[in-house]
Amino acid sequence: MSNPTFDRIQADITENPVVLFMKGTPVFPQCGFSARVVQILSHMGVPFKGVNVLEDMEIREGIKSFTNWPTIPQLYVKGEFVGGCDIVMEMFQSGELSTLLNEKGVAHKAEA
Repeated sequence: MSNPTFDRIQADITENPVVLFMKGTPVFPQCGFSARVVQILSHMGVPFKGVNVLEDMEIREGIKSFTNWPTIPQLYVKGEFVGGCDIVMEMFQSGELSTLLNEKGVAHKAEA
């Protein structure tokens, strides 16, 4: 059975190397957790597509069952679910996020 919401989510994560499902936009995040992930990605110079779940209730609910992950933001790299704010922050601080981006061939600034 086809799920049009899942199809749209899959298209976003297939067509864009890095996608952040978030509340608000990268320029104007509307929750602290989304803002934090945007800051990390921006700091690392990672180009990404922001999907504002507040503009689309189907995506907002659909993304949670798509990954079986209850919270937003959700970060995807090369089609793979990475995690939410806490996981992304931990990975950033440990250097794992940079390693993952390297492995996936996603351009970003080297950490100073």
